[in-house]
Amino acid sequence: MAPISEQFRYVAIEGPIGVGKTSLARKLAETFGGETLLEAPQENPFLERFYQDRRGNALATQLHFLFQRSRQSQLIRQSDLFAPVRIADFMFDKDRLFAQLTLDDEELKLYELVFERLAMDAPQPDLVIYLQASVDTLLERIGQRGIGYEQSIDADYLARLAELYTRFFHAYDRGPLLIVNTDSANLVSSDGDYKTLLEQLSFAQSGRRYFNAFQSEID
Repeated sequence: MAPISEQFRYVAIEGPIGVGKTSLARKLAETFGGETLLEAPQENPFLERFYQDRRGNALATQLHFLFQRSRQSQLIRQSDLFAPVRIADFMFDKDRLFAQLTLDDEELKLYELVFERLAMDAPQPDLVIYLQASVDTLLERIGQRGIGYEQSIDADYLARLAELYTRFFHAYDRGPLLIVNTDSANLVSSDGDYKTLLEQLSFAQSGRRYFNAFQSEID
């Protein structure tokens, strides 16, 4: 298999909470000898408080993530031509989706001023892998990974978040996009499902591509 760096130098994996972005990013990086660029929610001091009181802690939580993602994105822009492929479990643009979901109108206006300034220097991925799953599947996976503060996430919140992702990627035209339904796929534990995904990467050279032909069930 040709190294993914011969096709793409910056790959971003996106999708709603619990869909499996980080696990897939690590596995792809291991397969292709790349480096991961991962979100670090544990470094956000406001996140646990946000899940306890979303209204009261939304702005601080979102601004912390925005600055964090901005710093991480600069690592990609500053990399040289000989750096390995970088595989991220986020896009800079995703931050705005969460802001739209959690902030009130006045907070969102303030957030947008900061976002627009930081977004000017944010690099665009050479390939985006957008992972989808039903709300029931997302809730099941969130429960299985057992992060304490995530257990308060409810179906309505996930449904609204998933809808924002759907709208965003419906209009996405900044580069190749591979949309993968993961309801019946285990991209990390199933060698067959993972191999099937890798085969799809060779077809994701331009435009958008949908894929939903997995056989495995999540354990």
